[in-house]
Amino acid sequence: MPYDVIIGLEIHAELKTKSKMFCRCNNNSEAKESNTNVCPICLGHPGTLPYPNKQAIEWTILIGKALNCHINSRTKFDRKNYFYPDLAKGYQISQYDLPIAYDGYLVIDDININIIRIHLEEDTGKTTHPTNANYSLVDYNRAGTPLIEMVTYPVIPDAETAKKFCQTYQRILRYLNISDADMEKGQMRCEANISIQEKGKWKLNDQGEIEPIRRYKLNPKTELKNINSFKAVEKAIKYETDHQIKALEQGEQLTQQTKGWNEDKGQTILQRDKETSADYRYFPEPDIPAISIDGQWVKQIQSALIELPHSKKKRFIDQYNLTSEAAEALTSDKNLADYTEQVISELRAWIEANGDDWERQKKKLAKSATNWMVGELFKHLRENNQTINDIYITPENFAQLISLVYQEKINSSAGQKILEYMYKKGGDPTEIMKNLELEQVDDTEKLKKTIQEIIDKHPEQVDQYRQGKAKVLQFFVGQTMAATGGKANPKKVQKILQELLTNFNKS
Repeated sequence: MPYDVIIGLEIHAELKTKSKMFCRCNNNSEAKESNTNVCPICLGHPGTLPYPNKQAIEWTILIGKALNCHINSRTKFDRKNYFYPDLAKGYQISQYDLPIAYDGYLVIDDININIIRIHLEEDTGKTTHPTNANYSLVDYNRAGTPLIEMVTYPVIPDAETAKKFCQTYQRILRYLNISDADMEKGQMRCEANISIQEKGKWKLNDQGEIEPIRRYKLNPKTELKNINSFKAVEKAIKYETDHQIKALEQGEQLTQQTKGWNEDKGQTILQRDKETSADYRYFPEPDIPAISIDGQWVKQIQSALIELPHSKKKRFIDQYNLTSEAAEALTSDKNLADYTEQVISELRAWIEANGDDWERQKKKLAKSATNWMVGELFKHLRENNQTINDIYITPENFAQLISLVYQEKINSSAGQKILEYMYKKGGDPTEIMKNLELEQVDDTEKLKKTIQEIIDKHPEQVDQYRQGKAKVLQFFVGQTMAATGGKANPKKVQKILQELLTNFNKS
């Protein structure tokens, strides 16, 4: 393809502080009656004075440090002027030339995605458009919610990387516990700036802006607004990329536009021509003085940083020998990652209590535990639409279940039955094993007798085995498992079968 796809992202996320950005209104307006969680300040009444939320400023510094940003020693708020029904004041208090955080990066699949800035502003109200009505409704409950906006450089090469960036950013916000970042609830909103340029005819300058090489005329960008799911991020970018390339190949002139994503039609829809910063007539917010951020304050905030999901994923792979896919799944949620580590910690305690060497057994046990979590526990979570926070199974009991399988006291089938019981009611897996009579049958003589009876009843299959059809062995394994109620040790069954069938052949 003779074109480069150039993508930059702007992501807004609502901070879950107790109060709003510039007033004392409760910041949680979920399920509240429209226009009841408001005050003269967030409604923009004349003569009211905003005062910044210190917690929101500290959390913006925290996410900035998490994303390897520099922190401005002096920052300020600015007025961003535009008219829209959900903007009560007729302007938004935002940040323009002195954002709190700047010049950071986040690594996605070994690609450095550079970040221009992270700034703090207030959210707007919410407009709804009732079906078959000739009017719209505005709810100002959300107006004034602290909102961080993160802007990347235009360095993202494709839609899949853009989606992964958004997913990783959401996880970081949740790990830090500063935003729930639920896209369905509008707590996190993604916007993508997309342009298509001919290969070798453009470059990025020191400010992260696209510049033409020689006399090349840059193609304008399109901004995709307020995309509300990760799947939609990928689909919308792919659609717009293909649309722009097709237009260029047909000799059409592109214009700078703002578009939305129509999920039902699977296409981008023109909303308006794109504004520039000049259209917003930024000027310093006269009612809020500039804010100094000293190094000691930054260090104090930075001390609250924890291990973040991308770092934890890498450690899970290195320390426990997990696959990238398993590590990704288990670190997607902080509580799930913590639960996983608690299970592994319990397994370590069990191994060492039994006089064994943890380092020798670590990878095998960790892999077994995570396989049971990703393969079996996740199945129950999906079926019940639940998270790890909702389950009755303690990490201690989950580890005990893994130890029962590891010691071959139960087989995989029995383990699944016990897990299902534990998922519904919790409990000690050893007690459940005894109560449900699921302990694995290991008595060699008893198994031999059962298997010999099965062989005697199936001479035809014995004949097939004698003729070299090795797969028939699995038929006998299945018959034995059925005869023992699934409680036989499969490895021992297979060994006894091979021995008896071999002796039968010789006779």
